[in-house]
Amino acid sequence: MKTKPKQKKRLWLPFAVAAGVLVLLLLLAPVVAPAVGKWFTAQESAVRDGWAVDVGDLIGVDETEQVEIRHAPIEASITVLQLVPTDIEEEGFTYYDTGVQQRIRAMLERGQALSARGAEHRVEWTAETPLAVLDPFGTGANGLYLYFETDFPTQVEYTVHVDDERIPDYTATAADHSGREYTATHEFQLIGLVPGEVNEVTLRLRGSWGNLRQTVRFAIEMPETHSGYDTILEVTDGASAEPLDEGLFTMMRTNGYLGYGFLYDNSGVMRYEMVLEGFGMDRILFYGDEMVTCVSSNKLARINGLGEVEQVYPLGDYELHHDIDYGREGTVVALAEKAGDANVEDLVLEIDLATGEVTELLDFKDLMADYYAQTRPIRATDTFFWQVDEQDWIHLNTIQYLPDTDSLVVSSRETSTVIKVDDVHGEAAVGWLCGDPAFWQGTGYEGYCLAPVGDFTWQYGQHSVAWAEGEEEGIGYLRMFNNNYWALSSRDGYDPDLPDGVSTELYGGADDRSYTYVYRVDENAGTVELVESFPVPYSSIVSNATLNEETGHWAVNSGISMLFGEYDADGQLIRQYAYQCTMQGYRTFKYDYQGFWFQ
Repeated sequence: MKTKPKQKKRLWLPFAVAAGVLVLLLLLAPVVAPAVGKWFTAQESAVRDGWAVDVGDLIGVDETEQVEIRHAPIEASITVLQLVPTDIEEEGFTYYDTGVQQRIRAMLERGQALSARGAEHRVEWTAETPLAVLDPFGTGANGLYLYFETDFPTQVEYTVHVDDERIPDYTATAADHSGREYTATHEFQLIGLVPGEVNEVTLRLRGSWGNLRQTVRFAIEMPETHSGYDTILEVTDGASAEPLDEGLFTMMRTNGYLGYGFLYDNSGVMRYEMVLEGFGMDRILFYGDEMVTCVSSNKLARINGLGEVEQVYPLGDYELHHDIDYGREGTVVALAEKAGDANVEDLVLEIDLATGEVTELLDFKDLMADYYAQTRPIRATDTFFWQVDEQDWIHLNTIQYLPDTDSLVVSSRETSTVIKVDDVHGEAAVGWLCGDPAFWQGTGYEGYCLAPVGDFTWQYGQHSVAWAEGEEEGIGYLRMFNNNYWALSSRDGYDPDLPDGVSTELYGGADDRSYTYVYRVDENAGTVELVESFPVPYSSIVSNATLNEETGHWAVNSGISMLFGEYDADGQLIRQYAYQCTMQGYRTFKYDYQGFWFQ
């Protein structure tokens, strides 16, 4: 029997291939990693490329307003309509266009007019047979517009029930669009319907003496979320037995789901899915029954409680990063950068809410020119390599305007410093710096540093800084999320002596913690003292810690850990919520929405 000689196995071949792949990866890393990072951060400036949603049967088309009238694609025990602009699939269409909004408003007003005496085809809009429209303005996927009339002035209290033990009943009193507490003509957006569920709604109409005048019930099966995001979060109760504050946790800029805002109740159930043009909200500013927020990377909008966009504020060549706040009377201040500029996250804009005029209020490259000259663009080997070639030398991430002194308090992540700027509408100048003084030694700015009182670890990489006036003039309190993370990608020659416990890891280890910090600042003496602190889940970047001054509770989001929660005044966890996203969730504030959606 003939046999072939047994061939020797080339044992070296797999190792050679593996070594070759490793070498190739090492060679490509400086190119591929930044490219992936650029792609990731580019999502923040992307604009929604489609607004079309599932539609129901066509009833008719209004040729004047170019709006289709349809049955909503849902099952309900009342008639629910859907208004669809005929140009919704055209390139460039957006609901954040006042022209589109005015067409929809005109359609609703025509519908309301059908109940007027003498109308040719009169329809009585009552609590049992309301004018009901699913998300007419395109800004709240699970919002239900209701219009009806009653014989006597009443207010509407409602309860949403879902036959699922994980979803407790949700009860609220609707804020009417008229602004009246009691009215015979009701127009409001019903908030709290759970996407993808059969919602049983009970309306209770009460008179001004509290007497129940009418009870109405209807059922509605809501569509799934537009985003595909979870409607129920994983909830963990903490050691504190204190009741949670009223309100809705409002998730902002959840990576992987940019272009949406998610609002959850205290049980972790989604009660509203806000639909944006892109990017994500940084903060909501309330003006009575209206809000102003970011709706894309270069656009703000003013929206009322019906979800109707009343005014849009395009920012031209500027892009938002990462906060807005109330400015001087009738204005908003915003952190921004010039689109396409290598210098990023170092500008302050002022937007006039009446005229829409955008003014560049501060350029920190001018304000801190001597320090800017000591910085450099980010390299592919730096910690924040995904920003390669950008000069992210200060990275402003929070802004607060103080009208009494015409000053600003801003947070600089890159320098791990809070900066006070005086006389911002005059001869703007640095007032003080709150951060590790060692960082500023030899820069020419060491004289602005607040001196520490007592022994404490400085904040590093802080976010969501807020200033509160103290008990006397010149005394104030700085609250913040202390990420407790050190990284520097814009300056050479500084090697910090970090205290134990300060992390340099993006994702952290089992023992890493971030903190809620409260400093007492004495501007008269030029000192700062840490007066309150408690640990929270670690997050190297993003995140927020926000105090409810009435209850002493903190809403805290640890974006890298993908957890947000509410803590009592002693820093004890009341309840924690786990969520999913790509890498990070930017912020989660808790708002009560009183005067906007609720009474």
